[in-house]
Amino acid sequence: MKKILKIILYVLGVPILIVLLTLFGMWLKYNSVVSSQPNNHTENVKPGYYGKWVNNFIGTGGFPVWVCGQNFPGATVPFGMVRLSPETASLYTNTRGYNTSGYYYGDNKIIGFSHTRLGGTGATDGGSFLITPTTKSPDEINYGEDYYHIFSHSDEAAFPGYYSVKLKDEGILTELTSTERVGLHRYTFPENSNRSLLIKVTNALGEGRAEDGQVTIYSDKNEISGSVRLFGTFSKRYGGIKVYFTARFNQPFSNYGIWDGSNYNEGMTTALSDDITVNLNFDSNWKQTVNVKVGISYVSIENARLNLDSEVGNNSFDDILQNAIAKWEDKLSIIKIDGSDDDERVIFYSSLYRSFQMPTIFNDVNGEYLGFDNKVHRATGFTYYTDLSLWDTFRTIHPLFTLIAKGHQHDMVISLIKMAEQGGWLPRWPSGNGYTGSMLGSPADITIAGSYIKDFDTDAAFDKMKLTALAPTPRGSASSGRRSIEGYLKYGYCPADIKERSVSRTLEYAWADHSISLFAGALGYKEDSLLFAGHAKYYKNVWNPKTQYFQARNSDGSFVKKFKPLQLTYTDWDEEYTKGYVEGSALQWRWAVPFDAEGLISLFKSREYFISELNDFFALSDPQLATWNPGSYYWHGNEPDIHSAYLFNYAERPDLTQKWVRWILDNKYDNTYIGIDGNDDAGTLSAWYIFSSLGFYPIAGSDVYQLGAPLFKSAVIDLGGKTLSIVAENYSPSNIYVGKIFLNDTLLNRNWIRHSEIINGGTLRFVMSEIPVVNYTNK
Repeated sequence: MKKILKIILYVLGVPILIVLLTLFGMWLKYNSVVSSQPNNHTENVKPGYYGKWVNNFIGTGGFPVWVCGQNFPGATVPFGMVRLSPETASLYTNTRGYNTSGYYYGDNKIIGFSHTRLGGTGATDGGSFLITPTTKSPDEINYGEDYYHIFSHSDEAAFPGYYSVKLKDEGILTELTSTERVGLHRYTFPENSNRSLLIKVTNALGEGRAEDGQVTIYSDKNEISGSVRLFGTFSKRYGGIKVYFTARFNQPFSNYGIWDGSNYNEGMTTALSDDITVNLNFDSNWKQTVNVKVGISYVSIENARLNLDSEVGNNSFDDILQNAIAKWEDKLSIIKIDGSDDDERVIFYSSLYRSFQMPTIFNDVNGEYLGFDNKVHRATGFTYYTDLSLWDTFRTIHPLFTLIAKGHQHDMVISLIKMAEQGGWLPRWPSGNGYTGSMLGSPADITIAGSYIKDFDTDAAFDKMKLTALAPTPRGSASSGRRSIEGYLKYGYCPADIKERSVSRTLEYAWADHSISLFAGALGYKEDSLLFAGHAKYYKNVWNPKTQYFQARNSDGSFVKKFKPLQLTYTDWDEEYTKGYVEGSALQWRWAVPFDAEGLISLFKSREYFISELNDFFALSDPQLATWNPGSYYWHGNEPDIHSAYLFNYAERPDLTQKWVRWILDNKYDNTYIGIDGNDDAGTLSAWYIFSSLGFYPIAGSDVYQLGAPLFKSAVIDLGGKTLSIVAENYSPSNIYVGKIFLNDTLLNRNWIRHSEIINGGTLRFVMSEIPVVNYTNK
């Protein structure tokens, strides 16, 4: 028997050993890729003063999917339609898409440089017009597969408005910069080499697809133009989105050809196909550097050319680069900090940088844009934006814009109203020119209400809010509205036996109704205000006093029996225990009522029990950045619980707010390619860092900020001609607690402030302490 066991172990051991050795070899290769470090400047190109503190690569790596930041390192300007960045492929295979924005730090292959993408989201969309330089001749190219270059991070450099990489296998230096609607490429080839550019007109990010490609080569003008319809995670939901381009080159083509999906046709000047790649060759005796200027539009080729002529014209790459640097310096200098270590400064300004990457400018320079009715409209007196990740961004990004970028926020609200006018309903996650239906709730209500209470007024928005909050959208509508709204209105909660995600929907609808109530009150609509204030209390109807959790409840009033509060939706494959929740555990949704924290606390057995349970929520969570499993306790990488550290304030324990907010700042952000605890979600986690490091945090949809403790010795915030100064007296890295708070030299006996108290400038002074101090309340 022992002999037989030895034989079996030997036989099984051989393949296991092979697998282990293979995995070890893969790990070594991966480790060698991620251990090399990119630069934030080159010998000839350097960022501005604030730009030098930005690490473009934060959030580009980590475990793929929900715990990767999904950021990109490429060139863009604030809110740019163009986000020009490399696309990479796996070091083990040629698989694309480990990062939804196209670039994954663990990859070692670049397949080219494309012009559009979302930033930090879970959706893979864009990838327009991929350009790949090569020294190979046309007959050496396999047009049916991705062409790629092996690269090293040590050969990369990036800062706001600029990206470069040396593709050493063929000796090509690639440099990128951009305007709002134009991407600029500069390719420096080796002397006496073949010089070609492959332009994949029908490229799409990740597993997206492209159809209806069209291209025309104008060799007499050194130009090509074309279009394609892209179908990504979001755009496929509304029929795809058509993108147009015009590309202009600084030298003539020595020869050219087009791959039409079946054959490579040398000398062909036009093609229509779902699979198009153009190969442009340049004379090796001509200039070593090939410059490309690519204007894009979602309206027409003519508008793409107009964008190119208007924003770039005859300006050089270096001219446009300096303009891009200046635009970023303008945004990054809005907040000036002092008294930080280098890593904290990099994390702060990298967060501010990512906060200004989305939403997306969608109108062309002449104001034209494609609306939600698929018609061309003209934005007059405002900029039209799309790609608003509202379920995420209503919590931090839009409150930040309301404070430091009021003009942009104003135009974003106008854009939401235009979407409602042209499409019928306020959107939840608008992208391109359509409704995506992504996530849940009606966060546009909270975004607009928060903007009004601080800076905005419109009856049109209120009418659209009521339309969604009081009735379902008609069957077949482009917008899904509030799913299960009939049950919510009938029973006072979303019944679990009628619709999934019932708990999360109820909590999100209640938050939106709270904001609508405030909005109605500000407009003078007393009855509406009272109606929605009542609806805002519906969250209490899914609280199970026996389990002390928000729990799925059927239409007959019974709570769903199968319940595990620590079970994550991500690992409950059959949704046996988590059908009532979205993206998280019941424990993570337990705290999702920041708009009525006093009401939430009253549901618990006692205030002391609430404090104890909330403290355990943090104390039992992983102190490191999330791996593939974010855990069932506090997870900073997703939105439902990111406000929860500030709930201690309402329980009259501001010292615990200060303790755990500092813990998050110190442990859930770092200056590496991982950098954040999950998807940045269009800057949502970045804006959380901005607010919390300054010492205050917004309660979205209201005019209230909860106070924490500043991370820095001082900060000066430009509010648009007026300044708000944040001062930390007795500053020391070990002094994380607050003894007293003064607003304009008046002692505060509370741990919150209103927007109106700071928007006209002033000084918010925190007297710091090494030990906890509890001498003020949240009343």
